[in-house]
Amino acid sequence: MVKKVNIGLIGYKFMGKAHSHAFIDAPFFFKSGAIPVRKVICGRTEHLVKQAAQNFGWESYETSWEKVVERKDIDLIDIATSNNSHRDIAIAAAENGKDIFCEKPMALSLGQAREMLNAVEKAGVKHMIGFNYRRVPAISLAKRLIEDGRLGRIYHFRATYLQDWLIDPNFPVVWKLRKEVAGSGPHGDLNAHLIDSARYLVGEFDKVIGINKTFIKERPKPALSGELTTMLTAEKGEGMEEVTVDDATLFLAEFENGVLGSFEASRLATGRKNYQRFEINGSKGSIVFNFEKMNELQFYSKDDADDAQGFRTILVTEESHPYIKAWWPPGHIIGYEQTFVNEMADLMECIATDKMPVPSFVDGVKCQEVLEAVDRSIESGRWVRIKEL
Repeated sequence: MVKKVNIGLIGYKFMGKAHSHAFIDAPFFFKSGAIPVRKVICGRTEHLVKQAAQNFGWESYETSWEKVVERKDIDLIDIATSNNSHRDIAIAAAENGKDIFCEKPMALSLGQAREMLNAVEKAGVKHMIGFNYRRVPAISLAKRLIEDGRLGRIYHFRATYLQDWLIDPNFPVVWKLRKEVAGSGPHGDLNAHLIDSARYLVGEFDKVIGINKTFIKERPKPALSGELTTMLTAEKGEGMEEVTVDDATLFLAEFENGVLGSFEASRLATGRKNYQRFEINGSKGSIVFNFEKMNELQFYSKDDADDAQGFRTILVTEESHPYIKAWWPPGHIIGYEQTFVNEMADLMECIATDKMPVPSFVDGVKCQEVLEAVDRSIESGRWVRIKEL
């Protein structure tokens, strides 16, 4: 018997749109024992969340997340709000016995993240953190190659995540530029993805040391908008406001297994729109992934004949590759939105089979540990071990 999972989605902009689309497409492409039902979408501004409910096909809308988490007809709370609200919503949802999906970064601080993990474990509910890049087939293939020993002993993990949407100093101070709302800038927003990918692919962090900088320290205040806009279309208003987060954060890392890592996240990398790239070097081979070419994985193997060695480009569209069987014939690529569909399909399968989803809040806490260790290292000017936290 197919189980229906009634969803309460908190948040209706960028991630709210991505999650809504995923709930629509997941049961269309993936067959599991659970089907998501778009029951209620929630946001603070009534006319905007009403418009989102109509656009995204939700049965109803609400302006109070407190009412949503208390509703008896809701099974799963999906948290797609600004970072400063994750803790309160997640804890309340757990106390009301709801399963929870929460976007990254998990919280404003490690302390908050640990509170959230304690709450879901105490309540015995399912919990998942939104690291959607784990659901890129090429990254899943990279994990398979590593686990199969095709790279041998891993030596290096180097990663960058670069954007340029803040390159204009007249771009206004949206919520992602306010520490009290976002927690940090590209460190928590972008480095969080790189940290999770590193943990997923090569292992746990041991120690880190970092630097950061805010290049543009003041920006215009934002204008109030009555339209359902994206953050990137925000318009400037009157007056100036201090930017309280980083524009760029870089750090070095050593993993528990001896792997060395380097990480760089910036929103002032002119010409880079969503440039997420990592390279992993091992004793027998290397892999390179670039999200701008997300259907491809570059692979170098020392096992190849001497006269045929070199990086090969694998087009990750064969049915033998992770997730692809649910989509299109070989050579027909997928896109960014499919990472969320794959993610929600996995979540529904876990609910149907009574398994804990991965990555869970445990992974969210481990990511937050690394983020916080980097911050402490920047403050102290020294290496910080994860075990110190």
